[in-house]
Amino acid sequence: MPNEAAFTLFHTDMCHLCEQTQELIASLGIMYNTQDICESDVLAERYGTRIPVLMRQRDHAELNWPFDIAQLTQFIGA
Repeated sequence: MPNEAAFTLFHTDMCHLCEQTQELIASLGIMYNTQDICESDVLAERYGTRIPVLMRQRDHAELNWPFDIAQLTQFIGA
């Protein structure tokens, strides 16, 4: 069954900013996948200093932390 999530959140465990971001995303009811950057050297190098980062799947646009609810709402197109 394919995952229908329109977004991917790049994060790592025990990251308080990532936890804040997940709460913000959840408050808007956004369907998203998570990807721990520690599972890949390539992802760790790409996102290591920028997480949390939310990627829009349809065009691979990225929203880097810090962002607020207004910026997130605009990014998701709500």
